[in-house]
Amino acid sequence: MPFDALNTPLSLGDVQLGHRVLMASLTRNRSVPADFANDLNNEYYTQRAKGGVGLILSEGTLISAQGSEWPNVASLYTEKHAAAWKKVVDSVHAQDSTPIFAQLWHVGRVAHPDMPLGGGRPVAAPSPIAARGGKFRLLNDSPYVAPVEAHPDPWKLVDEYRQAAKLAKAAGFDGAEIHAGNGYLQVQFLDVNSNHRVDDWGGDVHGRTKFFKESLKAVLETFPASRVGIKINPCGGYNDVGMNEKDTIETYTEVVKFATDLGLAYIQMTRYLGFMDPEFDGKKRCETQLDVLATFGDLIRKGTKTKLLYNGDLSAAEADKLVQEDKIDAAVFGRPWINNPDFAKRVFKGLPLNEDIGMVADFKTWYAYENDPREGYTDYPAYEEIKKN
Repeated sequence: MPFDALNTPLSLGDVQLGHRVLMASLTRNRSVPADFANDLNNEYYTQRAKGGVGLILSEGTLISAQGSEWPNVASLYTEKHAAAWKKVVDSVHAQDSTPIFAQLWHVGRVAHPDMPLGGGRPVAAPSPIAARGGKFRLLNDSPYVAPVEAHPDPWKLVDEYRQAAKLAKAAGFDGAEIHAGNGYLQVQFLDVNSNHRVDDWGGDVHGRTKFFKESLKAVLETFPASRVGIKINPCGGYNDVGMNEKDTIETYTEVVKFATDLGLAYIQMTRYLGFMDPEFDGKKRCETQLDVLATFGDLIRKGTKTKLLYNGDLSAAEADKLVQEDKIDAAVFGRPWINNPDFAKRVFKGLPLNEDIGMVADFKTWYAYENDPREGYTDYPAYEEIKKN
């Protein structure tokens, strides 16, 4: 059988996985007409549960009604949102008890107050510093806006994580993951370039990691550490973040040690990806392009209960080799799950994949659609469907 190392069980905290091929959080912007999980989302996730996924990490769920680039993401900040998600979660669980975690997401300064969810609310950020280089594809190419002011009370943002965790539990999710990557709010507090605060929430590494630590502790009031994970990408210029090597290592060592000392189920770590790193003045934004696995891998795994999930344009062959070499515990795949609802089954049976969608430059069906929201979402066939036809 191909990829034997990936095809072995894994205990992720107290959640048992049948194998190590996992599904990444994928924003698809299909919760139409508002921001509630719907029947189409249900079909999409159920297809992938039937396709043999080891664990589903939900798309990023917005934990507040702050403005967003995405008007139709399935959010999680009211009881109605939780009730909508529960239908999806129950359907996923009905497929061989497939586990699913909720990814808790706050975009911070890369939100936009003019999006429907925002309703004119000011953009939340640690400091009044706009991200460079961004355009809001769904707002007629409006540029990023500078936050009006540093958020006056980060404890209120921590409370949003606390509430979202309670709602995730009510929806039946098996656990929760804090999205602390890709230049979103958590990273904006961690990064010396986006956090210029002079109070307890900024300054040295202890101040800049305070928001992350308090958010994590808030989530742990609802879920045990054995059912909580975090996502980090220490090296990546996406959304105009990225520090020098010294600050990067110091900051993420503090993040990792705090998480592992608490006994989190996992840390999902994304490696540096050049195509996710924008250019400014002819240079890549990311100041440090470390081998994150070599730098932080042992810190995460050696002598801890915490598992390392690895993400970043991996092939199945590369992922299997890394598991076999005992460098990672499981692999998180993104794009292959978009156009292969049965990706895990195809991997383990050695079946060909549907044509690679690559990086869809115009995001025609990745984040949007022209006429039918099913297009590029639930209309990719499983291998068995292809055989029948």
